[in-house]
Amino acid sequence: MDHSKHTPLRADELNSSTVEGANVYGPNDSHIGDVSHFHGTGQTAEAVLDVGGFLGLGAKPVALPVSSLNFMRDENGKVHATTSMTKDQLKDLPEHKH
Repeated sequence: MDHSKHTPLRADELNSSTVEGANVYGPNDSHIGDVSHFHGTGQTAEAVLDVGGFLGLGAKPVALPVSSLNFMRDENGKVHATTSMTKDQLKDLPEHKH
């Protein structure tokens, strides 16, 4: 997927209603997780990603600052994000507790 043609989200769009459920892609455009929920709004928010697992089962929730993710919309308007972190790096993070 060529993310260079996708439209970055504005700071006021960084909220739970916009980004929850978004796919997250790592290096080499590999799908590494999905945004399960969101704390706060804008650039100071924190996104909780479900990493690993299969069909939502066995996934590990990890929290990342929004600044480490690049949220954007594709040509069809679907929101997704990219990060430089790999799935293994995310799995090594502490588990997010609700």
